[in-house]
Amino acid sequence: MNERIRELAEQATTIEYGADNGFDRVSFDKQKFAELIIQDCASLCEIESRSYTYSFTPAKARLAESTAKHCGTIIKRHFGVEE
Repeated sequence: MNERIRELAEQATTIEYGADNGFDRVSFDKQKFAELIIQDCASLCEIESRSYTYSFTPAKARLAESTAKHCGTIIKRHFGVEE
């Protein structure tokens, strides 16, 4: 498993120590995990959009940056995830 996926899975896991007759209760929030993955993917688009400033002429950089930012918005909207 990818290290980043492992990190996101940990963020979506809650441990309640001694909650169940002295035993620990571990809960995995599938919804939160999915949202974290979607947010991470959208962030990649936004981060990528910033790198275009240095890669192209100014006009092409603006177009590429706009497209990459829009990509992140489309991913979040498609899955119904808000910022």
